Amino acid sequence: MSSASGLGGKEVPSAFSVDLAAAARRLLLFLRAAPAGVGPRSVRRYEELWMPLAAEKAGVGGEAAMLVPPPDVHLVWLCHCFHHESYSAYCTSRFGRLINRPSIFDMENEEYAEDLCRDVWATHFPSEPFDLDSNEIGGNSVDNITCDNVNGEIVKMVRQYAGLADRFASLFVQEGVYHVAARRRYVRFLDLMKKVACATQECTRLVPSLDILLMWLAHQSFPVCYATDMVAMGISDNVAKVGVCYGEVVSNEAVRRTKELWEDAYDEPYDMAGSEVDVGAVSTAREAFYWVPAASEEDANRLYKSLQPRFLIEVYVFLKGEFDKEPTSKEFLRLRTQRCHRSLKLNISMSNLSCKSWQKVWHLYCEFATRGLFIEFRRTLSGCFRKSKFLKNISFSWSDVLHEKALALTEELDVRMRAMASITPPVQAPYLLKCVPDRVTDDGGAMISDVILRMRNYRPQEGRWLTRTVLDHSGRECFVIRMRVGRGIWRRGAETPMAVKWEDRSIEVREGSWSYIASTSSVGYAPEKIVGTGTVMKDHQENKVVWSLSTGDTLTIRLGDELSFQLKNDSSEEEMHCDVLFTRQGCLSGGG
Repeated sequence: MSSASGLGGKEVPSAFSVDLAAAARRLLLFLRAAPAGVGPRSVRRYEELWMPLAAEKAGVGGEAAMLVPPPDVHLVWLCHCFHHESYSAYCTSRFGRLINRPSIFDMENEEYAEDLCRDVWATHFPSEPFDLDSNEIGGNSVDNITCDNVNGEIVKMVRQYAGLADRFASLFVQEGVYHVAARRRYVRFLDLMKKVACATQECTRLVPSLDILLMWLAHQSFPVCYATDMVAMGISDNVAKVGVCYGEVVSNEAVRRTKELWEDAYDEPYDMAGSEVDVGAVSTAREAFYWVPAASEEDANRLYKSLQPRFLIEVYVFLKGEFDKEPTSKEFLRLRTQRCHRSLKLNISMSNLSCKSWQKVWHLYCEFATRGLFIEFRRTLSGCFRKSKFLKNISFSWSDVLHEKALALTEELDVRMRAMASITPPVQAPYLLKCVPDRVTDDGGAMISDVILRMRNYRPQEGRWLTRTVLDHSGRECFVIRMRVGRGIWRRGAETPMAVKWEDRSIEVREGSWSYIASTSSVGYAPEKIVGTGTVMKDHQENKVVWSLSTGDTLTIRLGDELSFQLKNDSSEEEMHCDVLFTRQGCLSGGG
């Protein structure tokens, strides 16, 4: 086993004037809370009010004042800093020196600096509000460049970075281990910039991946530190010429060339898990797995302790090299998980598998509970059952990969064939629940069974409830759903329960798992805790069923060729629709 962080030879010096991991974390937090629609008025406040104040309060040695400006002004300041050459020239022409941002990396100090700035602002600009309300910001759109004497260049910069928060919306981007790996790749990216700039025979542009872009912007957000570090690395004059900035149009040729130069220099793939070099392909795959920012890094579930959180990781598996002996058409590689999903077997033939460069063979989204992957080298046996013989295997453990600074590990599959696994930090995914049929139960929640009768000295079981068990992603019982459909008693004999009227039907949801009468028995009692109920509401329309839920919602189901669901809450006036269209090929659904 070898670490990907050890590949590629000697690293360039990586001592920066600012803690990039902490800077990236604060940048992401600010972008998530930054106001929308910032434009000309905020640019005017930035130029005429804030920058002269920041220059006045800055220390003699160039230390930044420990002041945090209003959010709209702060966003303009960041966007200006992201264009380092423009910002440097602007500060030098106006103030004779570069104005730095304060190095504040924790919430308490930031709140203190903002409160202090609020007092200073009120003293210097009593007629100008510190915070703009939503109406004022709404008329401050970047599309309305109507203010006189506003720097149009800065307004365009703000417009260029309008979608930056969405670019970093992936949940794993918030994780500290991701920042550590990104910092390492950023150091190599700067080193590659220097190498490309020295090769004067061609004009090459390098396209930053998502993680490198995050570190680059976090570095640029502290202009004095950035300028100092670029001079120390000897690339201050080449960054703008070689690096592709955010918002620039990127050609496929530039991306391809960046990948080639990176692999030649460091012997590792450029397109690692979480790098999002191919944004379109990654976004499409994540939509299929419902990996959306709506599932926050903090578990939204506070009510139901029976629900266990589910975590997903993105996995890339690469191969490089060739086998010592020519593989036959009967030999293949098989990918399996270390735990769970035993039926998952992804095979790839080895007859034409020869990769002179790193080739991405599998792109997966795995639950963290799978623990890791096996890659098996197998040979197909002759016979009608298509069995195969195991020859050798290698394994990748998620825990081992997460402990690597590069979030990647390399294993030797053969003397001249290597495999690499690259992952993202695990992030919480939406809950995945499955409803399975179970035994009919009585009014008390006991399963209808001879065993229950004997335990009760043959006292009849009363009532009939159709019952379903809800399982989570790991197959654990978490809820029991019951619907009342009959009344009457049952015991050994000819007693037949009677169906209840439609308006007398009800649904209840019980939290927890079944209480079985013995460890080897499948007969038991439903959990006692009821967390939700539903009752039928009278409605005289045909092909329509209306349920009143204990949450205050009303569920309307319309039957027919187009099955539709409508969930409405009268108190909050929220409404959700879902239509299901049945076809010969299956069913299509859509919601809103």
